Amino acid sequence: MTRLSVNINKIATLRNARGGNNPDVVKAAIDCERFGAQGITVHPRPDERHIRYSDVLALKKVVKTEFNIEGYPDPRYMKLVAEVRPAQATLVPDAPDAITSNAGWDTLRHASLLRDIVKELKASNVRVSIFVDPVPRMVEGAAACGADRIELYTEPYAHEFNVDKTVAVKPYIESARIAHGAGLGVNAGHDLDLNNLNYLVTQLPHLDEVSIGHALISDALYLGLENTIQLYLRACKR
Repeated sequence: MTRLSVNINKIATLRNARGGNNPDVVKAAIDCERFGAQGITVHPRPDERHIRYSDVLALKKVVKTEFNIEGYPDPRYMKLVAEVRPAQATLVPDAPDAITSNAGWDTLRHASLLRDIVKELKASNVRVSIFVDPVPRMVEGAAACGADRIELYTEPYAHEFNVDKTVAVKPYIESARIAHGAGLGVNAGHDLDLNNLNYLVTQLPHLDEVSIGHALISDALYLGLENTIQLYLRACKR
């Protein structure tokens, strides 16, 4: 079974819209785990427009499953990861003003930076995943940088899924095969939902984990959080 990590950024976005602490991000993480989620993902950004750095420190005390901290590896991110020591750090190449992740790393162009960052994070006993497009040479570059895993950027897959799902998934199958052959674990995330998730899971036999936030939290508005997590867990079964 592919593991489900719930990205709780959108819960923080809702809280921040009114101030105060409603909804409670920490309680939401606890509930996600109680309802069956196998991981919690956060992506603190420099402007703290959703998850705050203080949230990450509070979550460190309560998350019992895998804690995954995404972000661009600037000094503040690196300091936070060193302090929290999550199960996994996912490196993304986002500019500070990016609304959401929209491309993977060029692991060849940024090889020197990524090698240094990976080495530093692994010295803290943190598993390192590099966010990449489904391009073989980028997967190979991630392996050469010493990463433990890649996270495949799945927005293109989600966009093409309703046009031709076999064409949409093809580069992901190839990239996952190359990653597995290179000894990398395979994660995936971005725009995955109840419509397209199970097909991806069944086509990628080496898919370890998916990180899902926006669609899952949106579905929870209609279906309830517990029921929604159960539906996503069901979609994660091969």
